[in-house]
Amino acid sequence: MRIWFNKTFSSIHSVLRNLRQADNEKNITLIISHTHRHAPGMIVADESHIEPNDLSDEQYLEWALCFCRQHRIDWFWPGKAAAIIAQNQDRFLADNVRILLVAEPAVLALLNDKAAFYAALEREIALPPAAVAVNSLSEFDQAFNSLRSIYPKLCVKPAVSVFGLGFRIIDESRTSITHLLKGIEHQIALSELRFGMERTPQFDTLLVMEYLPGHEWSVDCVATNGKLWCAVQRKKPLSAGLGQIIDDNPDIAAMVQRLTRHYRLNGLFNIQFKEGIFGPRLLEINARPSGGVGMACLSGVNLAKIALQTVLSNEQIKETQIMDINFGRYVSEINTPVTLEAL
Repeated sequence: MRIWFNKTFSSIHSVLRNLRQADNEKNITLIISHTHRHAPGMIVADESHIEPNDLSDEQYLEWALCFCRQHRIDWFWPGKAAAIIAQNQDRFLADNVRILLVAEPAVLALLNDKAAFYAALEREIALPPAAVAVNSLSEFDQAFNSLRSIYPKLCVKPAVSVFGLGFRIIDESRTSITHLLKGIEHQIALSELRFGMERTPQFDTLLVMEYLPGHEWSVDCVATNGKLWCAVQRKKPLSAGLGQIIDDNPDIAAMVQRLTRHYRLNGLFNIQFKEGIFGPRLLEINARPSGGVGMACLSGVNLAKIALQTVLSNEQIKETQIMDINFGRYVSEINTPVTLEAL
């Protein structure tokens, strides 16, 4: 069985490592490609290849089809260009290449746009933070005044973003020079945010949201077309860098079940929550393995192995595999220096 992982996030290293540990019969060949020869995962895979740079989505699709034929790929687990690959599954299937996708193309597009995702989400399934999408200063002022009458602190973030890029807590009392001199991160002065908006009459969609000050949960999940097999909650401390707890919050567990079923999620994915003044709120569904999936596998279950079992063979997972989660386990990651090669 030849499985190809194209360019994706660094967490793929943990996925490959856990797949390698689970491959007792040595019948899986792990193949990875990336635009950088030292990308994480290259040293774990059986085969590694360099991807071309600067291709359009359509050009990348054609390159991926050729790659599958040339390297006799059986299963393709896409990271880069997942949307256009999902839309062209039939072309891969014509070459006997099956695609591992977390969701259907329309769902993938929805998950990528948090403004559309929050607006479409039924509150009986999960509760997102209170949020208003804005594209101008006047819309921002209206949203700010409305939300600020309910919540003591607000924040903003782009509707389309990864890794929390662009997220800022709105500071109503201090200026940006104070943030700079005091080393205060992820905050923006209200006056300067409005000043920037005044000079940009229309900007890409920005979410004005309630600020969620409590704990964050990152939930690594395995499912088959909406059937949730396993979900490992990692509760993060309020102060960064102090490890994480394998948790079992019932409210979050119930929301994960409903979200997985509603969006017919598949494979290995991640759902994030954060606690506000009215309880845990859904932040996002990541249609990929999380950066902390390696820590989740320290809970006692190999999520990558379970994902492979369910997707490749439709094998029914034993309940014992799901129930072996060691709740309360304290986990962390330690960086290890390695030699790549001489330049």
